[in-house]
Amino acid sequence: MAQIIDITEKLEAQPKTVKADAIAAEVERLLGEQQIAVLYRERILPMRTRKYELKAPTKPVPVEVLHTLLGIELKIGKRRLLCPDLATARFLSVFARLGLEAVAVPYDITQISRLADELESAWYRMLTLAEHLTSGRSVRLRSLVRSYLISNQRSEITSLGAGTLRPEFIQTTRQRRK
Repeated sequence: MAQIIDITEKLEAQPKTVKADAIAAEVERLLGEQQIAVLYRERILPMRTRKYELKAPTKPVPVEVLHTLLGIELKIGKRRLLCPDLATARFLSVFARLGLEAVAVPYDITQISRLADELESAWYRMLTLAEHLTSGRSVRLRSLVRSYLISNQRSEITSLGAGTLRPEFIQTTRQRRK
């Protein structure tokens, strides 16, 4: 009888099982306005953008920025995409890690570097928070939390859309407002 009481006390002392989606929701709550999808909705989409067909696979593949003799390339798995500059490659690498089909890229190239910094910071902050909240837990739980976070961000960005294929040019010659 004493052994049963000891076992139940040990079971009650252990932390209850935590689900991966609950941890992912907590990470998103802690990130708040610094989520990748929120940055995409509030900072990128209001700008004049163009649609870029990334065609990144949804399964996790290595994504890296390469400096070659031909210029800057973004390597997604086995595919290589030529990028005009390093900032654009960094910008697209975040969305390639999320596994997006298409994404909106700002037409103003002076804004891309700042946005790439913010997106990369949000990516690493998300992974760091997930790692912190799952420390001392199984590898399977860690990978589940990471996949939940990535799929949530991917679905939210996909629902927002990638913008138009070409930016809209408003060519008014009138300087004065009515």
